[in-house]
Amino acid sequence: MSATGLTSAEVEARRLDGRSNDVPDPTSRTIAQIIRANVFTPFNALLGVLLVVILAIREPADGLFGIVLVANALIGIVQEVRAKRSLDRLAVLNAPRSTVRRDGAEQQIASKDLVLDDIVVLSLGDQIAVDATVLEASGLEVDESLLTGEADPVAKTDGDPVLSGSFVVAGSAEVRATAVGENSYAFRLSSEARRFSLVRSELRTGIDRVIKLVSWLMVPTAVLLVSSQLAAHDGLVGAIQASVAGLVAMVPEGLVLLTSIAFAVGATRLAGRRVLTQELAAIEGLARVDVICLDKTGTLTEGSLTLGLIEHLEPMASTAPAVDVAAVLGALGAADPHPNPSLAAIVAAHGPPAGWDRTDTVPFSSARKWSAAAFADHGAFVLGAPDILLDCAAPAEAVTAARHRVDHYASAGRRVLILTASPAGLTGETLPAGLVPLAVIVLDEALRPAAPDTIAYFGRQGVTVKVISGDSPVTVGAVATRVGVPGAEDPIDARTLPTDQEALAEVLDTHSVFGRVTPQQKRAMVHALQSRGHVVAMTGDGVNDTLALKDADVGVAMGSGSSAARAVARFVLLANDFGVFPSVITEGRKVIANVERVANLFLTKTFYALMLALAIGVARIPFPFIPRHFTIISSLTIGIPGFFLALAPNDRRARSGFLTRVLRFAIPSGLIAAVAVLVAFGIARNETGVTLDEARTVAVMTLFVVTVWVLSILSRPLELWRIALVGAMVVGFIGALSFEVFRTYFALPLPGAALTLAAIGIGAIGAALIELGWRLAGWHLPGLDPTDRADPEDANPKDADRRSGRIVTEAPAP
Repeated sequence: MSATGLTSAEVEARRLDGRSNDVPDPTSRTIAQIIRANVFTPFNALLGVLLVVILAIREPADGLFGIVLVANALIGIVQEVRAKRSLDRLAVLNAPRSTVRRDGAEQQIASKDLVLDDIVVLSLGDQIAVDATVLEASGLEVDESLLTGEADPVAKTDGDPVLSGSFVVAGSAEVRATAVGENSYAFRLSSEARRFSLVRSELRTGIDRVIKLVSWLMVPTAVLLVSSQLAAHDGLVGAIQASVAGLVAMVPEGLVLLTSIAFAVGATRLAGRRVLTQELAAIEGLARVDVICLDKTGTLTEGSLTLGLIEHLEPMASTAPAVDVAAVLGALGAADPHPNPSLAAIVAAHGPPAGWDRTDTVPFSSARKWSAAAFADHGAFVLGAPDILLDCAAPAEAVTAARHRVDHYASAGRRVLILTASPAGLTGETLPAGLVPLAVIVLDEALRPAAPDTIAYFGRQGVTVKVISGDSPVTVGAVATRVGVPGAEDPIDARTLPTDQEALAEVLDTHSVFGRVTPQQKRAMVHALQSRGHVVAMTGDGVNDTLALKDADVGVAMGSGSSAARAVARFVLLANDFGVFPSVITEGRKVIANVERVANLFLTKTFYALMLALAIGVARIPFPFIPRHFTIISSLTIGIPGFFLALAPNDRRARSGFLTRVLRFAIPSGLIAAVAVLVAFGIARNETGVTLDEARTVAVMTLFVVTVWVLSILSRPLELWRIALVGAMVVGFIGALSFEVFRTYFALPLPGAALTLAAIGIGAIGAALIELGWRLAGWHLPGLDPTDRADPEDANPKDADRRSGRIVTEAPAP
């Protein structure tokens, strides 16, 4: 290989033997993986078997529950595929390109087409796509923050290595690729995080546990129920219909569907705020978070610098006249065509002054740590690092005063430059002697505008904030102080942290800000917090964040971050807006609280169906329902109202113990409903001349009265729309009994007036017992107790600050 680069033949040879940069880099799960995860579930297996049985006996009218099965799978698949396509489009838009020299000519190619030993030409703003060695550099500085978390640019000279995933922030260079594809540093760092795993969800876990329990109970119950129905019925079809009715009712099929719908609607609402949800259950996860780990660069800050303040130093009349410092800074900025981040911040604040004609210039170099320019009729000026420039400054008293002010700002973690005048003019790249200090220039990292309000919001929610960064602890602490993180005044250098998980957890419990954190330490911190029972969220945008993002309970990536970080995160903030966190948490709260409310409806049905199946199996009498009876009852008292309740506003705080609270209400309510049905059905069966279908109508009426009252309890507080909702369900049931076409389809022949009144009366007694139970016996109903309510301020932190008179602003410069 020569300075002309590889030949086309050499490139092709390397591509054929696998030495290229083209490796699989999935931005999300494949469509096949998404379909498999949503189709092959315990819930689908249970209902799928029962649906096949119903279709086998040619009674499709009793197979309406199959619609729920299909709808549930489709909702999950559609939402996740939409998220996948959004991420894939984002990856294509952000796909890097590289300038390479081949066959003696420079050409631009996709970075994935690079091969080993390629000569890559780097210029300002380029992303380095391979690991390489610098062949020839001209003032090259790279930003490795996506890899290390360190925000300061790193100077590179001939022979130095550069890493894939870093960016050129100053200068230019030619480099030779030494590691590509799977062998590159960025790929190795993120490869372990590429394995997809489901987010932990208490709702999903609780529902799965119920389904597993039902599955185990269904086996003996099915044997008992089928044998009893074969003995109680003359035909096989009737026995199977009754048996399937009992078994299907035990499965909370609509609960899974409504949970999916609630998550999907929540994801859609978040999408309107430019938040991409990769997995539906992640919405729940973020609402349960009690510790959030924030990266400094890209999360709290925008990744750029701003001019904080200019402190004029007292001029020494004998050595230098007073000068217009702002004009000098503007002129210095205009003198450098490729300003580094510090000078760019100065240029943004002070434009070039008129009438300043440049006669000489020395561009900034990270090796020299200063830049300079001379101007006709104005003199020469040098801007740079205080420790370099003040060593060549005079007089002594001016230097002492300048050092004092520099130390003051540097001790607070702020970036400091010194502006000096050079009465002797410029001497090329050699620092002139006799510099006169003019001003201390203080630079700050630009905060995201919403960061202080969002940190304040977390504080009101009782969410502990940990700031974890690869940058200097003092710098990280300064930024954390500016945004209001509690405990920011005592930052910890991660190089002093223990490796033992218990000892690390102890440090994390007592401190909030950590600097010089490696990617492996970020992951260890997440594990240590989880070992203490915390639900941990992690934000980040770099390749160095991927391991921690994946292992956290909820990972959140910035849309402008690395593709590896976006791929493993549960949420992607497409607009890079840290201020949407309150909206995400509020949406998660609504989903959790409403699904928990609706779960009481579905699990009450599960337990009354289970108890009915056991009682009927032992008594060896006909089952009081066929599948279509449960269709109308479930639709009117659970499915339809549950849909509206699942999407209603609800700001209750997320709490653990979902399944315990639901079972505390559902089991006794289900028992009362089952007893009421058995009593009413028994009375009807003992009446002379009453057919089995009429007796079943009596059972349906009784069960509807009990379950519609359960609905009314779970709809509280009974606002106008909730009253209308319950009333509409009652009207719907009366309508189904009033029209012949519906009575025929649902097999509900009307019994006599006496049995109708008996059904309503027995149902009313059952409803009264449930009312007394939750009022007097302490059955906990989440969301109905005013103490469960969140502070109204939680919904919108900015409105809360306005109402309370709090004003959150950036801390003034010291």
